[in-house]
Amino acid sequence: MRLYRFLRRKFALVVPTSLLGQLALYLLAVNLVLVVLHGIWVLAKPGPEAGGDLPEWITFFNVLLVGMYSILLVRWMRGVLLWRLRNRLIVTYFFVGVVPAVLLVAMALISFYIFAGQFATFLVTSDLQAEVKALQSANASRASALAGSLRRGRGTSASVTETRELETSLPVSSKTQVVAWYRGRPFLLQGEPGAQPLAVPGWLKENFSGVALDESGLYLRATTSERVGNETMTVITSMPLDKEVVDRIAAGLGRTTFYITGGDFNVGADFEPTEAGERPMVQLEGQREGTEQRGVRVRRQSSQPAPARSSLSVEGGRLPPRTRWLDRPVTFGALFLFADWKTGEETASLFAVRTRPSALYARLFGTFGAWAGAWAVALAALAVFLAIIALVAVAVAIGLTRTVTGSVHALYQATQHINRGDLSYRIAVRQKDQLAELESSFNSMSTSLQRLLVEEKEKNRLQSELAIAQEVQNQLFPREFPAQEGLEVHGICRPARIVSGDYYDFLVSGSDRLGIALGDISGKGISAALLMATLHSAVRAFQISGVPERVAATTGPGAERHEMSASGASLAVASANGAVSPGYLLEILNHHLYRSTTPEKYATLFLGSYDGRARKLQYSNAGHLPPIVLRANGEVERLREGGTVLGMFDELTFEEGSVELRPGDIFLAFSDGITEPENEFGEFGETRLIELVQENRHLPLPQITDAVVGAVNDWIAGTEQPDDITLVLARGKSSG
Repeated sequence: MRLYRFLRRKFALVVPTSLLGQLALYLLAVNLVLVVLHGIWVLAKPGPEAGGDLPEWITFFNVLLVGMYSILLVRWMRGVLLWRLRNRLIVTYFFVGVVPAVLLVAMALISFYIFAGQFATFLVTSDLQAEVKALQSANASRASALAGSLRRGRGTSASVTETRELETSLPVSSKTQVVAWYRGRPFLLQGEPGAQPLAVPGWLKENFSGVALDESGLYLRATTSERVGNETMTVITSMPLDKEVVDRIAAGLGRTTFYITGGDFNVGADFEPTEAGERPMVQLEGQREGTEQRGVRVRRQSSQPAPARSSLSVEGGRLPPRTRWLDRPVTFGALFLFADWKTGEETASLFAVRTRPSALYARLFGTFGAWAGAWAVALAALAVFLAIIALVAVAVAIGLTRTVTGSVHALYQATQHINRGDLSYRIAVRQKDQLAELESSFNSMSTSLQRLLVEEKEKNRLQSELAIAQEVQNQLFPREFPAQEGLEVHGICRPARIVSGDYYDFLVSGSDRLGIALGDISGKGISAALLMATLHSAVRAFQISGVPERVAATTGPGAERHEMSASGASLAVASANGAVSPGYLLEILNHHLYRSTTPEKYATLFLGSYDGRARKLQYSNAGHLPPIVLRANGEVERLREGGTVLGMFDELTFEEGSVELRPGDIFLAFSDGITEPENEFGEFGETRLIELVQENRHLPLPQITDAVVGAVNDWIAGTEQPDDITLVLARGKSSG
């Protein structure tokens, strides 16, 4: 039995607990079964088809298992290897220090590669342009000399002979062809005898110099036009862009190759002597067909053209020798422009340069002469200096890491003691840094925990008292709604917190009179709830008990009589049944709040007195949102008569108004907790409230109240209620 428990405990350590680990273990078992079955199958029936589809399934499960166990390995490393803070810091230093350094080095190498490529291709492009400019200069010299000779009246043959003998910077080569076109006839100034003369293309309207492409390959070509009398003479110089030219361009740099694709090139065309009677390809003045003159032999194109190719490459130059171990060959590519000799369309194609960094370095710092090697020494010294700084930084990081991990380990041990209830445990503080301050703070935590336990008990007591205050406040709101002649009423108050700063009440005075009160106290919480209770008791006391016609008020150091005029908006005279008029009651309440509260505390209050016999509501509004009367015919009337808020200024008077509530009319009073809640579309708003009540006016008043509160909750979409919600409804009804 003991052995069984031991094996079970050890086996529990092997079996994974996560769903992914268990699935991977099951798949591994299935894969092993498939491998065994495949082996038995191969032994029993050897052959190329032995095993059937089992190898594919084994491969599939192998790939799946590699992915799963890779994820499990990452989880294990994160949970086991990275549990210690020291290991986490090492990984953090790797990502914070090593990875950015590697990225910076990679960025530097990429930047160096791009710069080197731009420099290498710039050298090739510059040398190519230099060849083109030399060709254009020589061509212009020949054209100027030939045009001058023709202008002096020399014959065409003599002018051509003089120009042919002109010394230019062009290399002497039978591959270079110079042709002059004058009066519609070509004259060969230089080139292989019998070669097809270069015609002046139709798109050529001005002088041209650059790389051109025709059926036989790439050429460096230049054209110059001169006016000779009324005729135009054009000289064309063409030099093949072959290995000889590319060797000059890439001298000392590296292997350079120009690529052209997508064409139709007849490279290496052969020429044969011209038979008698055939038209010569190049004809000079005074030359007969099929003859030789001045060493110029007329040749014809072979009847067997060279095979056509769709791509062309011209390469030259030589890769420089390696100067050091890191002097590896690199290849760069760029674009060069060439013109189609038939159409004049300019196209870009690729050329590649294979060189070594030492060759580029020599070309870049060639002007420094003997000082060029000093740059390499300076860069090597800078690299050694930076390496020393990096080693020092690593040593400092290790020392700082030990201080951090030591403090964290001490904090970990202290938390274990606190977790066991040992609040007397203290950490030995040996340093003077932020971690030491943290250890000191931890030492004071045990005392703070004891104090927090006491405060938690006090908080629970306060919560209990707040719950009692909530129950008491709920008793202040009407629990039953009085039924009056010709009027039905309903109200609701939903606090935003435990207790509310809003106030509403229905005050019954006999069988035919009903007082309606709705107010809002500034602020929220306990202070607003206490002031609300004060206002509630004062309204009830003055409304039900009544007040004398003259009230004495203390204003300043002496006492004086403060009389309420019976005329105007405030009435000091009580009604016949003893109820105080709303305006006069607001004056008394304002004086009471002004004397008993601080200046920043104030209240808004609407008071109304409904006479059931006359179906009239006499009211006064002290800074509250104006209640609304929704007539049965759809009209909307706002009750605005009154004055400013209560408790902010003394010696205020409040105007009164009256409104008739006919059967079907709805009286609607509300607090800003209904109209001011916002979402991404803005405030709920008074207009939306009116529309909602109008749509549901046929329903009982409690259902209208529920519809309004539900709409406000939907408007704020489940977020915290921003303010107290208070709503009072009254609807006129028939007397019968």
